[in-house]
Amino acid sequence: MTTKTTINRTQLFRASCLALLVTSLSFGIRAGILNKLGVDFNLDKAQLGTITATAFWGFPLAVVIGGVIVDIIGMKRLLVLAFIFHLAGILLTIFATGFWPLFLSTLLVGLANGTVEAACNPLVTSLYTEEKTTKLNHFHLWFPGGIVIGTVIVMLLTKLNLGWQIQVATMLIPTLIYGYLFSKLDFPVTERVASGVSTADMYKAVASPLFIFMFICMLGTGITELFTGQWIDVLLKNVSDNALLLLTLETGIMVVGRAFAKPILKMVEPQVVLLISTILAATGLYLLSTASGNTIFFAAVIFGMGVCFFWPMMLGFVNTNIPRSGALGLNLMGGAGMFAVSIYTMFMGSYYDQIVKEANGDNTLAGVKVLQATLIIPIVLVVAFAGLVLYMRGRKKAVIIPEVAV
Repeated sequence: MTTKTTINRTQLFRASCLALLVTSLSFGIRAGILNKLGVDFNLDKAQLGTITATAFWGFPLAVVIGGVIVDIIGMKRLLVLAFIFHLAGILLTIFATGFWPLFLSTLLVGLANGTVEAACNPLVTSLYTEEKTTKLNHFHLWFPGGIVIGTVIVMLLTKLNLGWQIQVATMLIPTLIYGYLFSKLDFPVTERVASGVSTADMYKAVASPLFIFMFICMLGTGITELFTGQWIDVLLKNVSDNALLLLTLETGIMVVGRAFAKPILKMVEPQVVLLISTILAATGLYLLSTASGNTIFFAAVIFGMGVCFFWPMMLGFVNTNIPRSGALGLNLMGGAGMFAVSIYTMFMGSYYDQIVKEANGDNTLAGVKVLQATLIIPIVLVVAFAGLVLYMRGRKKAVIIPEVAV
């Protein structure tokens, strides 16, 4: 076991952020080149939806398996595996020749992304046990941050008439750096192992009513945040000439919000943040589906404020209030979010094509109708999180200490 004195938590945290940057770059760049892939390889929206969804179901597959084995094999070995998957997936994408190479390469990148989360989420909570939710927000700001960087890369390189293969190749640089850094650093054991919580207690914790409730809610928060962002160029291309700029604006808001998580959490409890976030997300999604002209940029700001805290706040809430769920709990939550997005993306890709077919090839309103259908999800979440706020308020009055409750 590595002693605490050899653990450089600052360097480990920075390397973790770099690994997550690669994960998010894959989302941002793929969102930017999705239409181009469709044209180059003669793919319809259902096929594009299947390719995109592959990253989302590859992610939960890796994150759940990683959550089960991370306590056994350690976080370092998982991250070496993530590096191998990322490297192979990026290279295969660059040299893709059609649907199946793109499918396989996207799967490998999805597996890499899930493995990064499977190792890095418990790594962050193990390194910063005194401020888990804050540091998870700081860590996860690199997800929207990478999407901003990725979309900017796409826009700049496209203007320079450089192909999508070059755009994808830019991910190799941070991939090689994070692989090198993790190979040189010592790692701690996971928090659950360090605290002596048994495997039986861990499985009992993830079977608790509160965990199951949060798990179900994660399905909705994942879809609301990630489906909309990943498909924004396709969904809004007939509404705005700057669909990618909308994605950049939305994710930029998320970066700023997560950077200021610490003062926000000093003023407002996580469950209240989630309720406010859901109201803003629903409002933003409605505006995105109805606005036109410059108003759509205001809609993107509201939506970005809404989805800003979803992912890290959900993970932080679970790890703080159900700590015995450990790395498995964190990774089941992440897996739930991505799995929901994968299924929803495939379904909505087919729904999009169906709308276009019924309109005799006119896709003017298809994206808007998909957004309006998606709006139902955050509306349901408003009710769910309002109930969570009331439940936690009652539990606090009953003098139940969150850090030992399961």
